[in-house]
Amino acid sequence: MSEITPLSKTELLKEIDTVELAQVLAERLAIAPQDWHRLKANRQAQAGQQLGAALVFLLKNQPQEALLRLHQATGWLDRSISAPPCPTHGEKK
Repeated sequence: MSEITPLSKTELLKEIDTVELAQVLAERLAIAPQDWHRLKANRQAQAGQQLGAALVFLLKNQPQEALLRLHQATGWLDRSISAPPCPTHGEKK
């Protein structure tokens, strides 16, 4: 009787579709709404979020959407763009 051994992380990752891997990465890089204020000016976090999304669009054969996100990431890194104002500021409750 042969013994069943658990798969290593690398072996598990090889079993997952490339698009699924990119989606997981994009989810991890996404800035959660509760973290927006803290990370709104964090250029690395903002660029990472855009690059993760760009990769997903590229792998889903949507090059125009990928390019848009890539330009956004570049803008964060070269400081040509900044965070928009908070969407909830100025709202009357």
